[in-house]
Amino acid sequence: MIGLRHIPDRWRQFDVTVRDLPFALLIAVASLMPSVNSHGTQLGELPTRPLDALAVWMVALEALPLALRRRWPVVCLTLVSIGFAVDQLRGYHTVATIALPIALLNAGLHAERHRRRTMVLATAAYVLLAVALDRRGSSEGLAGFTTFFLALAIAWGAGAWLRLSRAAEAERRSHVAEAARTAERTRIARELHDVVAHHVTAMVVQAEAARYLTAAPGRLDQALSAITDTGRRAVTDLRHLLDLLNPDHGTEPRTPAVGELHDLVEQTRRAGQPVEFVEEGGPAEHIGSAEATIYRVVQEALTNALKYAHGSRTTVHLQHGAREISVQVSTDGSSTHAASPGGSGRGLAGLRERVAVLGGEFSAGRREGGGFVVTARIPVGSAS
Repeated sequence: MIGLRHIPDRWRQFDVTVRDLPFALLIAVASLMPSVNSHGTQLGELPTRPLDALAVWMVALEALPLALRRRWPVVCLTLVSIGFAVDQLRGYHTVATIALPIALLNAGLHAERHRRRTMVLATAAYVLLAVALDRRGSSEGLAGFTTFFLALAIAWGAGAWLRLSRAAEAERRSHVAEAARTAERTRIARELHDVVAHHVTAMVVQAEAARYLTAAPGRLDQALSAITDTGRRAVTDLRHLLDLLNPDHGTEPRTPAVGELHDLVEQTRRAGQPVEFVEEGGPAEHIGSAEATIYRVVQEALTNALKYAHGSRTTVHLQHGAREISVQVSTDGSSTHAASPGGSGRGLAGLRERVAVLGGEFSAGRREGGGFVVTARIPVGSAS
């Protein structure tokens, strides 16, 4: 049974000409069988002639080129058309005449070049065949020849339609793949920003403050220790993220929990930012992706507070409700230290997207009387 399951895969490994050959041989063999050999297309109403030696060569010329129908579709159509013409002019009317619409369909589907020229030449060849049949006494008439021509045109048109449909589907898949790649790049950039920006900002602020503590060795040692701890956290988080980007790595993505906000607030305090943390209520058992998003909102807000209002009073107000979880991070406008270099704005934009995906509300802006406030409200269990 294992061997039988692998037969289709092994068959697809063969060249396309080899895979198309059995069908061509089947038509050739059927055309030479006495019981069906004269039941093919009869264009021109000429008397049917028994098979002879020329008929065998004609069947081969008409049927065997179907093995080339995908590799060289125009060559296939040319050879099959010659065989079809001989078949009709000699009056054999074999089953091999079915090869003509098949060759036309495949030419419309697979021909890459000279498609218009091929149509013009095929039409001209058909006109010559119709004239020749008429001179040999055909009673088909203009209506009959025109009807058969339209049938052949439909075969070509069906192939062309399939070609356009496949091209459109390939383009659609390409757009979907590109959109997925863009979304993945955006996600990675957002994760890098969330993981690294807070730690690096804290290190920059702490290092800036340490320059003024040379006269106080105890406080300087404390500041340097905080820088070291923050750096280690950054390296650990960055390594974890890089591990996730490795497709061979089996680690599941780490989701920051709301309970880790206490550690985040304490780290920000060690960086020199006076932070007050107020939590109302307790988290629900299942709050889904809202947990990680709330953590990222607080992390980004505290990062911005360190950058632009270092030393200013900051308040984190977290409220757990029955249907939603909300957080507000507000910072006073006064600053006692120089702010770190400004950011790109990617952080707040990424947070707005995160919250919107979960069906929540997000706002960030200056408040009356000075300062800055970031607010997020997310339905509980909106994305698990």
